[in-house]
Amino acid sequence: MCFCKKNIYIQKQFEEGCKATYNGPYDGKWSKTMVGFGPEDDHFVAELTYNYGVGEYRIGNDFLGLTLQSSQAVSNAKRLNWPLTQVEDSLYLTEAPGGYCFYLIDKEQPDCDPVQKVSLAVSDLQCSIHYWSALLGMKVIEKNEDKKIALMGFSDNQCKLELQDIGGAVDHGTAFGRIAFACPRDQLPDIEALMKKEKQKILTPLVSLDTPGKAMVEVVILADPDGHEICFVGDEAFRQLSAMDPKGNELLDEAMAADKSDEWFAKHNKQKTSA
Repeated sequence: MCFCKKNIYIQKQFEEGCKATYNGPYDGKWSKTMVGFGPEDDHFVAELTYNYGVGEYRIGNDFLGLTLQSSQAVSNAKRLNWPLTQVEDSLYLTEAPGGYCFYLIDKEQPDCDPVQKVSLAVSDLQCSIHYWSALLGMKVIEKNEDKKIALMGFSDNQCKLELQDIGGAVDHGTAFGRIAFACPRDQLPDIEALMKKEKQKILTPLVSLDTPGKAMVEVVILADPDGHEICFVGDEAFRQLSAMDPKGNELLDEAMAADKSDEWFAKHNKQKTSA
């Protein structure tokens, strides 16, 4: 689903699973497509992961939605007869084909990143605020005790993280993802050491990931109190990996055309795997 202008793609294919589990708990062929409104230096970018042979995932209640500001997006959705629910005067709710929620603000798309915030469910707001602020260094921008919502961020001019207390357990289903942040490479050991000292969960200790023909990138992957996965990646190498690919759209079209997985499964009378 693509409603807005200035979309940028980076598309890559992998023959086997990633040792940092970027493609989830799978060890087969997969691809990723980075989609955004501008360079990753100053724009939020979504990573869409496709695991070959997996035809369905179970969505949990962990990801509550992505909010972006664009009257063009609202106009496009209406023109395409895409289902829209008006939540407030200038706010609409819609869903991507996989069931993920998108909130569209019916105002002119800003010159900067139109992605305003990513909303995650938490089971204990105060506990989560402590984790994201006291340990990870985010600042609390807004807090609503009545709605049990906190808006947080590393910078005023970046996409924000919204934490919403749902008053119960957070279910990640089988379609869960992670949030990634770039930081100077020399901060990664300190992040890992702090989490060990605070007895917090480290899913992937500091590891170097080889990208053929490109930079060796280092990452540490954590989990917050509700199991939301958080990846910190060394910025110096990441800047090389995240450069816009001028052939991104073309590569994506070629990969989708070459997949033909539905035809293959139908021909062999087999069902795609459900995660």
